[in-house]
Amino acid sequence: MTNSDPTLVKWVFHTFDSLDTATLFNCLKLRVDVFVVEQACAYPELDNHDTAPDTLHLLGFAGTELAAYARAMPGKAHHASGDDTDSKSVTIGRVVVAPAHRGTGVAQSLMRTLMNRLDTDYPHHHQRLAAQEAVACFYDQLGFSRVSEVYLEDGIAHVDMVRMRSTSCSP
Repeated sequence: MTNSDPTLVKWVFHTFDSLDTATLFNCLKLRVDVFVVEQACAYPELDNHDTAPDTLHLLGFAGTELAAYARAMPGKAHHASGDDTDSKSVTIGRVVVAPAHRGTGVAQSLMRTLMNRLDTDYPHHHQRLAAQEAVACFYDQLGFSRVSEVYLEDGIAHVDMVRMRSTSCSP
């Protein structure tokens, strides 16, 4: 399916334990196909963050095809400094759209769906991500700001970005 309509994509949230084996396989295959093969970047794509009980996996289906995926990890923060804990942050990562669905608005729909869920579940947490420099402007448009200089991660230029949330109490 090409030229997918992002309004027709079905968004489904999962924890690791709620993913059936076929769905898990499709998520991991999409991630490896894009991040390791397409981007020619040999790195440990599978990590222990996937299996953490509080990691949230968002999958977008166009019909039965996995069109997009992202994950969110509360209490984890990706910083160029190497620090990976931050109790007031949720780290967004592994944001990926299948090649046939790029340029259709699916990426924006994926991020907005995830950000809305995080705004509800973690209203006072900052949302962080390590953006590939080539797509940092996409995240700028979603309200993320650069908080680091450009750095190389696994041979690809990245920049740390954050979407700040209010820490004050709402009436």
